[in-house]
Amino acid sequence: MRFTAFEGLRKVSSGDARDVAAFLNSRRQGEILVFDDTTGMQVDSLEGDPLPEQIAEPRGRGRPRLGVIAKEVTLLPRHWDWLNLQPGGASVALRKLVEEARRTSGDHDRVRTAQESAYRFMSAVAGNLPGFEEAARALFAYDRRRFSETIAKWPADVRDYAVRLAFSDQE
Repeated sequence: MRFTAFEGLRKVSSGDARDVAAFLNSRRQGEILVFDDTTGMQVDSLEGDPLPEQIAEPRGRGRPRLGVIAKEVTLLPRHWDWLNLQPGGASVALRKLVEEARRTSGDHDRVRTAQESAYRFMSAVAGNLPGFEEAARALFAYDRRRFSETIAKWPADVRDYAVRLAFSDQE
């Protein structure tokens, strides 16, 4: 996971959690906002708090978990009836349905996720900058040209990070 830190409208650090946390620990003045480079979400703390991937769960007996997470799914009885008739049962059928949906809507989902990531960051850092609302409209209209024109006069660090969040995986 990578993070980027901003002090006002200026990028002051970027890197993995350890690098950004070290920077934060060395600087205690001024308000610094840290963002997850994948989601655009503001991160409250890096220093001293282990990230979820770093927390090791004790291993018990039996088969390894293989990343399987049990969650509750609410369906109508006719849905459960259909799922239970499928080869391999409900779990196999649901996994196949999810994989097929991921294949058919993958590009759309990636664009939507990138737009939401950029908007989260822009709202937190650039919400008071000129053209913010027009930039948001262009972002969600997937109009890269208009988006770039609208934010062209924003501070370079803010502009570049917003573009990276919004469009980096589509290049």
